[in-house]
Amino acid sequence: MANIISDETIEYVGILAKLALSDEEKEQAKKDMGRMLDYIDQLGELDTSGVEPMSHVFPVENVFREDVVVNGDGSSETLCNAPEEKDNMFVVPRTI
Repeated sequence: MANIISDETIEYVGILAKLALSDEEKEQAKKDMGRMLDYIDQLGELDTSGVEPMSHVFPVENVFREDVVVNGDGSSETLCNAPEEKDNMFVVPRTI
């Protein structure tokens, strides 16, 4: 294991994650984090010189469509339930 995680690092990560870790859990977290970093180091050894960088696995494109109303606005049905309406709007008591 080339990556040694310090107790301070585990304590700091626990504070950031808002976790109260026991001593056994801290030791297990140190081992787990070390293994993760070792795996990342292994990935860094791969030859990726012929691989094109990408931000997504699948192509991402904007899909544009016409902005067309298909179900109407329904304002007349909504306003028919209002106790009072004026100029196609609800009338409500004044609040200050």
